[in-house]
Amino acid sequence: MVWIGVLIAICSGVLMSVQGVFNTGISKNAGLWPTGAFVSLTAAMVCMILWYCTGKEGSFSSLFHTTPRYLLLSGALGAAITGTVVYGIRSLGTARAELIIVIAQLSAAYLISVLGLFTSESEPFSWQKLCALLLSAAGVLWYSM
Repeated sequence: MVWIGVLIAICSGVLMSVQGVFNTGISKNAGLWPTGAFVSLTAAMVCMILWYCTGKEGSFSSLFHTTPRYLLLSGALGAAITGTVVYGIRSLGTARAELIIVIAQLSAAYLISVLGLFTSESEPFSWQKLCALLLSAAGVLWYSM
């Protein structure tokens, strides 16, 4: 079962990289924020279709019972992510921007996990994991030279 999760996570990483390049290409013609709106609207349509076709698990009204309330900012974060990925790829190129994004994701995820932020499960600090992050960051610097 773990391998299914690994394969899905790999697919997610590939899709994020491809989407970043696609969004950057669209934004060259349409601009950054119209691109972000288009991406969000098409994502909403796909989610609605999948929700309908897979048995309608959950409900929209239950969204408004979410606690803590700040979790509902995830859509706004999606807009910020689209904007920063497009700007990063435009400025740094695809590979360099994506490497920096991944290291930032790993670092933030580890900090969130260790501190148990945003309703996540807390995990103990590990020097081994910190060293792995630092080694990854050094790899990004080396790649960028």
